[in-house]
Amino acid sequence: MDLDPDLTALRPLGGFFALRTSAPPLPPLPTLAQAYENFENFGNFENKASDPYRYSMTFRVEKVADVLRAPETRIAASVAQQGLAARLWSVALGCAAFYDRIPDLDPGLLHWDPDGSAPDDLWLSAVHPLPADPETLADVVLQGHLQPLTDTLHARYRVAEGLLWGNAASALVGAARQLDAWARAHGRRDVGARARDSAAELLAHPLLAGTGTLTGTAFRRRSCCLYYRVPGGGVCGDCCFPRAPRSSPHATSG
Repeated sequence: MDLDPDLTALRPLGGFFALRTSAPPLPPLPTLAQAYENFENFGNFENKASDPYRYSMTFRVEKVADVLRAPETRIAASVAQQGLAARLWSVALGCAAFYDRIPDLDPGLLHWDPDGSAPDDLWLSAVHPLPADPETLADVVLQGHLQPLTDTLHARYRVAEGLLWGNAASALVGAARQLDAWARAHGRRDVGARARDSAAELLAHPLLAGTGTLTGTAFRRRSCCLYYRVPGGGVCGDCCFPRAPRSSPHATSG
């Protein structure tokens, strides 16, 4: 099945999967390539309210910190990264499962609204089909997006790299689990099987290997995203902790 220009097969799966392929709204939204580049070149960002699009990744992290009332910015950086990873994996894995093709998600083609609500608002400016094999999926999502994002978040906010790759693995398995549940409910076991197989192969990639243990669509990660440290937060279903540990100013997991 070829990719259609509107990626309509993804729409019934919800907001994490659906991808806009129309022109992004005005004012011009940054591409993720610009977001990563400006994040790497970031100096002192003191005017986020009036210019959220110039240093969009920093703006996003600070927005998440404000919404969560996060006691540390690195917690917001972790949550923001996992949210974007979930969007990217959902689109890529969903297209692989339904179409046996994926769109080129090059950061220069994906426009992003850093001031949007969750799940992240993304617009793809052109739909160019690529093979849906695990190597291409890894090249497009892991190396095209999550590697530069991990490098800069680690350097800027001191978020452990192991934690961020654990977030990426958790987001991948979460997308596969949702696809598998939809496929079972709608008699499309072929879709579920492709999603599960792709996720399992991607978890063997050197960047994700060792991040956790996969059993079917159940995943137990070896790190914690730190969400339990926000007011009213708790541990996620795949967390390494069975219950939230007592808060400590030096608590980390990566």
